[in-house]
Amino acid sequence: MANEIIEAAVAALSEKMNGADFGGSAKFEIDGEGAVMVDSAGVREATDADTADVTMSADADVFQEIMSGDLNPTSAFMSGKLKLDGDMGTAMSLASALS
Repeated sequence: MANEIIEAAVAALSEKMNGADFGGSAKFEIDGEGAVMVDSAGVREATDADTADVTMSADADVFQEIMSGDLNPTSAFMSGKLKLDGDMGTAMSLASALS
């Protein structure tokens, strides 16, 4: 059962990704809450079995700041607030789709 933070993340990402040109797959791991998957099928709560081109990890506050536009994803990564594992090109493509 998804918790409120994951449900809000799915809703926020779905809205931001609506019509965006993003051809890869990305998993957002929100520390202590769960994960969200973005791929060709859309945006949904991720399972442990979901694999992605890139996995991004942050706490709920950082994720919320990125979704609200208060924090640039690239700045979050450069400052160590957002961790990446996987394909940097896919991460950059997603950052462009979210802005």
